[in-house]
Amino acid sequence: MYNKKAITICLIMICSLLTGCIEDRDSSEDDKNLSIVSYDAFGVSQELLDQFTNETGISVEITRAGDAGGVLSTAIQTKDSGLFDLAIGVDNSYLGTALAAEIFQPLETDRTIFSSRALSSYDGNLAIPFDIGSVCINYDSNYVDGENITIPTSLWNFTEPAWEGKFAVQNPRTSSPGRAFFIATVDYFSKDEYNQTNYEDWWESMNSNDVIVTDGWTTSYETHYSGGYGQWSDGFIGDAHAVVSYCHSPGVEAYYGGNWTTSVALNIEGASFSQIEYVSFLSGSEKSSSANIFVNWLVSEEINSQMSTINWMYPAIEGGDIIEDSGYRWHSVVPTDCDIEISEIDSNISLWLDEWDTAMA
Repeated sequence: MYNKKAITICLIMICSLLTGCIEDRDSSEDDKNLSIVSYDAFGVSQELLDQFTNETGISVEITRAGDAGGVLSTAIQTKDSGLFDLAIGVDNSYLGTALAAEIFQPLETDRTIFSSRALSSYDGNLAIPFDIGSVCINYDSNYVDGENITIPTSLWNFTEPAWEGKFAVQNPRTSSPGRAFFIATVDYFSKDEYNQTNYEDWWESMNSNDVIVTDGWTTSYETHYSGGYGQWSDGFIGDAHAVVSYCHSPGVEAYYGGNWTTSVALNIEGASFSQIEYVSFLSGSEKSSSANIFVNWLVSEEINSQMSTINWMYPAIEGGDIIEDSGYRWHSVVPTDCDIEISEIDSNISLWLDEWDTAMA
């Protein structure tokens, strides 16, 4: 005669073991799925992501959040929720805010592989650099040469009649390049030899000179800038002959233009910003193993060395550079960037932006 009580206990134990196996399996499978928040223009292709998945078994889902500021806002708003595992694109103009918000967990990445420039703003393990690029002013040589305009050597030149209504910038509250350039102007005028002017004076003068202000890089560069690829796109206006972009943007133009471009990057000392973009492991995520595998793949020699055509930026690894093909490197300026600490940015950015609002009112 069967012992029903014993059978019931055995069945409960077996179900418990099976349930445990199922939970372990689901947990293991979940660890193989990374959810990443990035900025819209992050250029790592689906083909490369599929390659990563095939090599590691880790799938990647990317949610686009606008610009670097959108990535940061999303990371802060979802802090500790586990909704996202990694954040891609918080740069050094926002990093101080991110670190203060304590939204990152440490990553296990060998930082000796990075260039000194990549580690110049931050060399800890909460934000790992994956690419670099200086933000500066680009101008259309067709306008400068055709109208016999003197090439600007000072930011003050852009307040002159020759540039009235012909310079496009991005709002530093809504755009990462716009924020980077704005910070550069703060530092540039703080080092004014005679200390007679400041960034507020310059922005007020630019406002009076009808500077074009857009919410993001795409509109200012593709729609307004006469020297960029936007001239072959629908909706092109071309009323700006100077624009805030990257110092290697003319190199990208040349790369696609068969070593030909009318766009030139200006190296006005201290008027450019060395932008460093980071990938970070978000608090609330429990997928440390998969997160580290992805980050180390992104900064590997195989992937990071190609960053100039994968994400149209300089590699972050030591010895990394942009390619020489079709004049890419030839037309890319390496400027003398401003020198400002992320702690200073974090401490003052709110006040600076309020003063920018006043200057532009």
